[in-house]
Amino acid sequence: MNVLLLRRGLYNLDAFRHGIETLAPVDYLCSSYYERWRRSATKQLLAAGHLGEHELHDRLRSLRNGGSLPASDPAREPAAASAFVANTGFVREIDAVPRYREGDSVRARNQHPRGHTRLPRYARGRRGRVARVDAAYVFPDANAHGRGESAQHLYSVRFEARELWGDVAEAGTAVYLDLFESYLDPVDAHSEES
Repeated sequence: MNVLLLRRGLYNLDAFRHGIETLAPVDYLCSSYYERWRRSATKQLLAAGHLGEHELHDRLRSLRNGGSLPASDPAREPAAASAFVANTGFVREIDAVPRYREGDSVRARNQHPRGHTRLPRYARGRRGRVARVDAAYVFPDANAHGRGESAQHLYSVRFEARELWGDVAEAGTAVYLDLFESYLDPVDAHSEES
């Protein structure tokens, strides 16, 4: 059902993820995986005005009492859903050249944006090295809040586990994170020594 709602453009994947992240802690912890999906989809549909509270409650009541979905309901379009999944992509062409190259030292910004972000808290302010330069992708932080795709380059950044978690981390291990360009700052040779 979620794929069909996405295909119809009723919300985007990043807004959907953000909806899950903003569930009340008790609702999140007491819900199954797919119950979280349903809650987020409902939240998106209500917020955008695609569905009213009364309509939602009437449909749920009808389904609980043995009713069925209307014949025109998007859930009855499995072929369209398969085509959507096959053709959905988040790679975009942009004019900007990547700011970083493989081997560059970078630091994840210590930023705390309101709303959705794909920058893990444990990596903020930590130093790593660019392991791979990827294509430009839709920037989820903007897309989740209806500010457009704002595509930017994505990088696979290698962080030493001890850089992330200190001496309690196993020596010689590393974590690779896919991070967007706006999450990163350059680390020059002078600041790397300190």
